[in-house]
Amino acid sequence: MTQHTLQGRREEEVTWFQRRDTLKAAAAWVATGGLPAALAQQRSNVVDFVGDILLNGQRMLPQQVVQTGDEIITGASSRLVFVIGTAAFHVRQNSRLRVERGATLNTMSLLRLLNGAVVSVFGRGVARAIVTPTLTAGIRGTGVYTEVMADQGGRSYFCNCYGTVDMQAGGNRALSVSSYHQSFWGEVEPRGGRFLTPAPALNHTDEELEFLAGLIDQRTAWQIAGRTGVKDGRGYMEQQPPEMHPAMPAR
Repeated sequence: MTQHTLQGRREEEVTWFQRRDTLKAAAAWVATGGLPAALAQQRSNVVDFVGDILLNGQRMLPQQVVQTGDEIITGASSRLVFVIGTAAFHVRQNSRLRVERGATLNTMSLLRLLNGAVVSVFGRGVARAIVTPTLTAGIRGTGVYTEVMADQGGRSYFCNCYGTVDMQAGGNRALSVSSYHQSFWGEVEPRGGRFLTPAPALNHTDEELEFLAGLIDQRTAWQIAGRTGVKDGRGYMEQQPPEMHPAMPAR
């Protein structure tokens, strides 16, 4: 396992992909052709399903299909891994999110995270966004981790693990171009006059992103580069000074 720092999360929440059942399910998903084959054969787009999950207010069954327009709520010790279009998601326990519809039933335009956490990998495609109570992230092809910190009054955490993301919180904007974990806080109240502030790398691992990327026939930036970088939340393969973070105010 690569280096990771936990804040308000348990170790098993970031090692979920190591479970034998999960690995078998992922291997079967890839071997049977992924989402195109699932759609053609009218199979579920759910790769992994654990615990109590509500889909649009009703208890979800493992073979149900997650569609754009749906609301997902996961209970304690629950999680859900699914694929829509060119994107793969792992919804952690005690989370609530909505997958809002794009141009078609299988095209996501926006993921609205109301509480909890989600790991996401997006292939290139139409414009998409992730919205929390305190920030908005315009997604291009990238892998990201998003969490709403209930114990911090709804403060949002967002990591652009690799790729390009347009960040916005309050009146602050930043263009995030990351090769290795560039992290942000979306503040509830301004800190130092800013709603978008730098954050450390928290609560997610390289391997989670690699697992999800594999479900949509993608590779992470560090897999392509053949090496990992400095996991300090600044987003670079090489060590950089704090002012290199795009959420730092210009001097």
